[in-house]
Amino acid sequence: METALYLIPVTLGDTPVDQVLPSYNRDVVVQLRHFIVENVRSARRFLRQTDRTFPIDDCTFYEMGKHADEHLFAQYLQPLRNGTSMGVISEAGCPAVADPGANVVAIAHRQSLRVIPLSGPSSMIMAVMGSGLNGQSFAFNGYLPVEPAERAKRIKTLESRAWNEGQTQLFIETPFRNRKMFDALLSSLRPATRLCVAAGITTAQEYIRTHTVQEWKRATLPELKDIPAIFLIGK
Repeated sequence: METALYLIPVTLGDTPVDQVLPSYNRDVVVQLRHFIVENVRSARRFLRQTDRTFPIDDCTFYEMGKHADEHLFAQYLQPLRNGTSMGVISEAGCPAVADPGANVVAIAHRQSLRVIPLSGPSSMIMAVMGSGLNGQSFAFNGYLPVEPAERAKRIKTLESRAWNEGQTQLFIETPFRNRKMFDALLSSLRPATRLCVAAGITTAQEYIRTHTVQEWKRATLPELKDIPAIFLIGK
């Protein structure tokens, strides 16, 4: 196996590992003993799901979550500089995409270290795939403002971009606030704007629907509480 920083995707929910991840990923993972992770507990659980006999106690974990000191990230890569491959694991989906792993990858590139992304589920890409909206040009905007007036203003800005540039706009919300986001979209967007809700992707709760705002207002809205969701708007 080539010495590198391997970016290791994980499942997006309780989906079985072999349902969404190629067997090659397992072949790589079982050879690694150093992991830079967003959350140690969830990373350990993922490794056990990948291989029940995985020697967790022989591994070293370096945390890159929201409370981690980014100044330490360069130090985390010392095993790789010494010739030992390492892995990066996010809490869900692909590491380094809307994820602190991007900072680790940036440091690796600055130090001319090999970076190898492995295949796996990306909720953003799968949402675009399933939406029917423009997949040639799209942008992920992270979280929108929580304050209602600022949020409405931001929604209008993204809608204008979708109409004027034909660029699909993606964003997320904390799951318990999904319904408030949905209501804000329906009250702020023009009737002809297309709105897609992609929730629980790859899980048993998966829900992906695209309608115009006018159509959504006549429909029975989905129950999205506590389900990770991506909202997409397009022309």
